[in-house]
Order: sequence, then structure tokens, then C-alpha cells
Amino acid sequence: MNAADASGVHGSMETIATAADVSEPLQFEEFFDAERRRLLRALVLLTGNPEEAEEVMQDAFIAVWERWDRVGRMDDPTGYLFRTAMNRHRSGVRRAARAARRVTGQAHGGDLFAEADERDAVARALATLSTRQRQAIVLTELLGYGSADAGRAMGVRDVTVRRLAQDARGHLREALEENDDER
Repeated sequence: MNAADASGVHGSMETIATAADVSEPLQFEEFFDAERRRLLRALVLLTGNPEEAEEVMQDAFIAVWERWDRVGRMDDPTGYLFRTAMNRHRSGVRRAARAARRVTGQAHGGDLFAEADERDAVARALATLSTRQRQAIVLTELLGYGSADAGRAMGVRDVTVRRLAQDARGHLREALEENDDER
């Protein structure tokens, strides 16, 4: 068989083989180098505190590294990393809120956590969103993904991402206004 004969069906088989090669798992170190800065920036925006963001980022990368044999083969390991980081952050916020409630009951003045409340206002507002809304707003607003890319990461159509992000922005406005009214 000559090269001209192989360009038909065999050419598409070659494309399929190439596509399979693309789905080979990434090396964790390459993934870490590629995503570290973006995740840290997103977490600094979310937490308002670079040290806290760094801690959440480290926890998320450790969790991903522990499961890298599975995560590295995913279609979107970056999405998994960001979801892991968001979950770690939410858990930390819940732990801090529980601790604050315990301490506030014993504190004098009751306004000892006002500064922490301000810093966590966005985190609390994000926590009021549905998971899909939170994913859409973080991917499009914090990470700068276009709706098509965010849709692929979420496994939905781009029009769905735009709608989820629009709804999320509305809910965030309401939650942050309520937070301002409570102060």
C-alpha cells in the first residue's frame, strides 16, 4: 500500500491514535506548574488573604496529588483542582464560623469578628450559590474562561454557563447587600 492509499481511512485512524495520545495523563509536576498561579490568584480574590489562599491552594494540590493516578486521566483535571480548592475553602470557612460562634458566646462586645466577617463576605455569598452557579461564576469571572470553555469544563452548553453566571451575579448582589444591611 502506498502513501496515497493510506490517506483515506488510515488517515482518520492516525488522527484517532493522535487524539488518544493527547488523553495520556499529565505529569503532576507539569500540571502543578501550569495551574499554581491561576489557582492562587483565584483563591486570593476569594479569600481576600494571600496567606489563607496559599494554604487552601496547598491543601487542594495535596488532595489532587494523592489521587493523581485517577485525576491525571480526567478530561478536565483543572476543573477538579478548582472544585477541590473551593470545597477546602468552604470547609475552612465553616470551621471558622463554628469556632467564632463558640468564642463569640464568651466574648465581650460581640464585635470581635467584624474584620473577619468583612474578609469572608464574598466567601459566604458564594456559599449561598448552587454548585453549578458557583462553578460558572468562578470559571467565567474569576478565572476569565469564556462561556464555551467554561461549558466544556462543566459539561454543559455555553448558553447554560451564561445563564448560571447571570443568576449567580444576581444572587451575589442580593447576598452582599443583605450582608451590608446587617452591619
